[in-house]
Amino acid sequence: MLKQRVITALVLAPLLLALIFLTKASVFATLLGLIFLLGMWEWTRMAGVRGYPLRIACLLVYAILFALLWPVCKTQWWWLPVLAGLLWWLVAVAWLAHPRFGAEPTPGHTVIKLLAGAMVVVPAWCAVVVMHGELALPNTGRGPWWVVFFACIVFAADIGAYSAGRRWGHTKLAPAISPGKTREGVYGALVCSGVVGLVGGAMLHVSAGRLPAIVALALLTVLFSIVGDLFESLIKRHAGVKDSGTLFPGHGGVFDRMDSLVAALPVFVLGKFLLHL
Repeated sequence: MLKQRVITALVLAPLLLALIFLTKASVFATLLGLIFLLGMWEWTRMAGVRGYPLRIACLLVYAILFALLWPVCKTQWWWLPVLAGLLWWLVAVAWLAHPRFGAEPTPGHTVIKLLAGAMVVVPAWCAVVVMHGELALPNTGRGPWWVVFFACIVFAADIGAYSAGRRWGHTKLAPAISPGKTREGVYGALVCSGVVGLVGGAMLHVSAGRLPAIVALALLTVLFSIVGDLFESLIKRHAGVKDSGTLFPGHGGVFDRMDSLVAALPVFVLGKFLLHL
């Protein structure tokens, strides 16, 4: 399993770097939107939508939301959908505290999960396309590097959580939702992300006075990424599936790779903006 995960990661990394560095803002937004829609295809199944016509209709709605928000991303009001995403994740924390909510496969719960899917993905898409293209922001030409920096924070947290959890993990974080996650894993995630935040901030020429703030933002970003991971685990538990899909050997589906990222993006981009970075 670990070997499969490493091979898949090595294949995907150059493709993602090419997407980030070799595409202009509109192409990046379009291709990333298509990737996110692949993840939402898996989400519709986990939400309880049965039949391809209904699932395709759901994807069309999500695609229309992307299209409608693209002009907003290029204005001074870009922060509104991103802030909506951040507020949604605070609601998700309350949902995690009541994991039985929505567990029954009823039409009402399916609709709630489809709406939740929109709040999970659409604001995250807005956040990353604004950061990548520096849309409606001072254009420094470093947008792609900030995207890579953000991804490194989340991936370092994932590695830290896995390593610390495997070595020292004893205290379950949320046994009713994801029995494999431990508090020790969270500590490992925070340590690794803090180091990446410090080193990456320096490499991006963040002033010494602001480095503590960028490290704090990295830690907050990771906490939200953990919420995203747990929320997808909850939805999968409701659906009775282990992975969102099978597209990536050793990694599961597209949404399994997105869950932490989409939760962390709104807080990171808003924090970056408020810190004038």
